[in-house]
Amino acid sequence: MDTTFTTTEYATSTQNVAAMMSMLIIPILLIAVFFIICMWRIYTKAGKPGWASIVPIYNYIVMLEIVGKPIWWFLLMLIPVVNIIFGIWMLNLLSKSFGKGAGFTIGILLLPYIFLPILAFSSAKYIGPAGQPAFQPMQ
Repeated sequence: MDTTFTTTEYATSTQNVAAMMSMLIIPILLIAVFFIICMWRIYTKAGKPGWASIVPIYNYIVMLEIVGKPIWWFLLMLIPVVNIIFGIWMLNLLSKSFGKGAGFTIGILLLPYIFLPILAFSSAKYIGPAGQPAFQPMQ
């Protein structure tokens, strides 16, 4: 049995793979842009620069500021398994920072493509780190 490929078979195979990859890459890029827009909007609602949501590492530091946790929590995000727990905790604090509850956090975890746009484009307002309003002195 002859298993050699001719040049035309190889070229056709390569073209098919390229076509399939382009059909996958375009939807993936659209989804990525959608989530970038949502996170950009969430950051700006919280009074932070939107561009911070697309800068690796810095986006976690800014998110920690938004939810009111110390920067050293970033080191916990580098530990396997611990990062999952603290990531979920950080999402819960993000929900609380916008006046939402634990149910909204579960929604973000299970259906982020629905709940992140709700957080980004709804009338939800940033009410302070982890939902605590800023200190206001008595008058």
